[in-house]
Amino acid sequence: MDNSGDSGRPQPGAGGTGPGTGPEKDGPRRPEEPGGGLLMGRPFGVPVYVAPSWFVVAALITWVFGGQLDRVLPELGAARYLVALFFAIAFYASVLVHELAHTIAALRYKLPVRRIQLQFFGGVSEIEKESETPGREFVLAFVGPLLSLVLGGIFYVPLQFVEAGTVPGVLLAGLMVSNLIVAAFNLLPGLPLDGGRMLRAVVWKITGKPMSGTVAAAWVGRGLAVTVLVGLPLLTHTGALGNPTSEISGFETVTDALLAAILAAIIWTGAGNSLRMARLREHLPGLRARTLTRRAVPVESATPLSEALRRANEAGARALVVVDGQGSAKGVVREAAIVGVPEHRRPWVAVGSLSQDITEGMRIPAELAGEPLLDRLKATPATEYLVVEETGEIYGVLSTVDVERAFVAAMARPAS
Repeated sequence: MDNSGDSGRPQPGAGGTGPGTGPEKDGPRRPEEPGGGLLMGRPFGVPVYVAPSWFVVAALITWVFGGQLDRVLPELGAARYLVALFFAIAFYASVLVHELAHTIAALRYKLPVRRIQLQFFGGVSEIEKESETPGREFVLAFVGPLLSLVLGGIFYVPLQFVEAGTVPGVLLAGLMVSNLIVAAFNLLPGLPLDGGRMLRAVVWKITGKPMSGTVAAAWVGRGLAVTVLVGLPLLTHTGALGNPTSEISGFETVTDALLAAILAAIIWTGAGNSLRMARLREHLPGLRARTLTRRAVPVESATPLSEALRRANEAGARALVVVDGQGSAKGVVREAAIVGVPEHRRPWVAVGSLSQDITEGMRIPAELAGEPLLDRLKATPATEYLVVEETGEIYGVLSTVDVERAFVAAMARPAS
C-alpha cells in the first residue's frame, strides 16, 4: 500500500503492503533520519527497518495463530506458540518481498528509495520521487500485489505434497492464504493502497492530469474506509466469512470492531495525505529562488551596521552581503543578529561580526525552484543563503523565513 511519509519536506507516494508509503526527489541525498526502528539490512542498498510496532503485531499474531493451532494440533501443547512465532516471521518476510518488488521497480525507473519499513499493518516503501508517466505509476503499484499472488502460488505447490493436519501443512496453508489476502487487500482501488495508485494511473492516463487521478483515487479510498468500518464487523458478526455465529463471543465482536476502526482510520488518513501531498506537488514549481530572494547590498566587513542599514534603506534592499575588496561575497549578515543589536550600539558594531561565512552549499542558483530548491536548503541548513546568477554575480539573499511562508501559502491554495 501507499502513503506519504513526511519528514519536513514533500514526498510523493510509495509502495506498501499495509496502510502507509511515499516518493520524493532527485538531488543531494539526505542523511537517514532516526526513528526508523531496528536496521535489519540493506538489500539493493536500501535500508530495511523493523518498527517497534511490528513486535506488538508479531506477538498478537503469535497469540492468535497459537490459539488456532491448539484446535487443529492440540498435541503440540505450548510448542504451538513457537510454530505461531515462526508463522509471524515468515509472514512478514513475505511482506518484505512485497516491498522489495516496489523497491526494485522504483530503482529500475531510477527513482531513489529512502528506506523500507516493516510496521504495525504491513510495510512501507518510501520512494523519493513521483513516477513520470501513468504507465510507470501503474507498474510500480502493481508489482507488489503481483509478488504477493506469486508467493501464494509458491506456497500452494508444496502444500499438495504434505498432509493437511501437520505442522508443515498448517504453516503452508496459512502463508498461502495470508499472501492472497495481502494481494487482494492491496488491489482494492483506493488510496493509499496499491490498487488506489493503479486507479490513479488509469485516471491520469485518461485525463492527462495526475491531480485528477489522485482526487478520484483518494475519494474512493475514503469510501473504502467507511466500507471497512461498517462492513468488516458485519461480515464477521453475521458469519458471512464462514464462522458459525454461535461461536462469536462478545470479546471477538469488540476486537473486530476495533480492528475495523483502526484500518478505516489508516485508510482515511492515507487518502487525505495523498490529496494534501498532491496539492503541494502541484504548487511546488511556484517556489522559485529568484522570486523569493530579498534584494541585498554589498558591504565590506568593517562597515558599521548603522551605515550598512542606511545604504540598504536607500537602495530599497532587505539584506546585507559582506564582500571583500574585490567584491567577492564572503558572508551573509543574519537578520536575527541585526535585530539583536540595540539601535544605539549599531554605529560601533561592524557587519562582519554579525555575518555567517558562506559555504558552497549556501550558494543557491537564482533559477533553482520546486523540490530541488527545498532539497538544497535541507542539505545545508542555514537561516540565509546567497543567491547568485549563472555568472556568479550576486543576486540577493534567500531567507528560510520567506521560503517557509511561501511553502505554507502553497499548501493553502486550492488545487487547480
